Amino acid sequence: MTAHSLYLDHLVISARTLDEGTQYVADALGVAPAGGGAHPLMRTHNRLLNLWGGVYLEVIAIDPDAPAASSDTPPRPRVFALDDPATQARLANGPYLSHWVVRVERPKQLAAWQTQYPQRIAPIVPMTRGDFTWGLAVPDDGAFPAWQGAGDGIVPTLIQWDTPHHPSAVLPETGLALKKLKAVHPQAEAVREHLQWLGAAHLLHVEPTEGAAALVAEFDTPDGPRTLS
Repeated sequence: MTAHSLYLDHLVISARTLDEGTQYVADALGVAPAGGGAHPLMRTHNRLLNLWGGVYLEVIAIDPDAPAASSDTPPRPRVFALDDPATQARLANGPYLSHWVVRVERPKQLAAWQTQYPQRIAPIVPMTRGDFTWGLAVPDDGAFPAWQGAGDGIVPTLIQWDTPHHPSAVLPETGLALKKLKAVHPQAEAVREHLQWLGAAHLLHVEPTEGAAALVAEFDTPDGPRTLS
């Protein structure tokens, strides 16, 4: 187990388009994400929604206006499995809560930690959006991180911010608070073991299932309890 506990950074809603994802969140929680911007390296863009306690929700989609890659420089696979045909097929049925991201805070160095444990932590990719810069642990193929066959968005991505301010600090207050993050997974024990090793077991309640892996987030809102899945 790591000596440093990790912190919930943000939840990820994957969508075919930002408008579809924004409407999905607005219908579920009563507040629409806004702001955000583009991720040039990944050819994606996002909108954000502030949650209580330094956490936010991200709606992410393929950026149709991203420049095309040159013929001699193949584009990097997009993050969070957005290029995966299975993901595209699922998104055809609507946006969904696909993933979650946990924060590694200094003095622990994410890049050094990844070098020590490359079998557990994906390579660290430098990323930017506007004034923000960060390192994100992303498999070379753009897939969700996995451990011993447990992936599908349930094993979290690791992030470390290079800028002193966090996106939640500049987002409007919403009155929304994440109450509980839950998951079901066919390899629940492997997920629990990896979360314990990361120092993130306190952030996600995982139960076994014979069906598909899934995330569910429960919220307190000014209009009462709400759920995203």
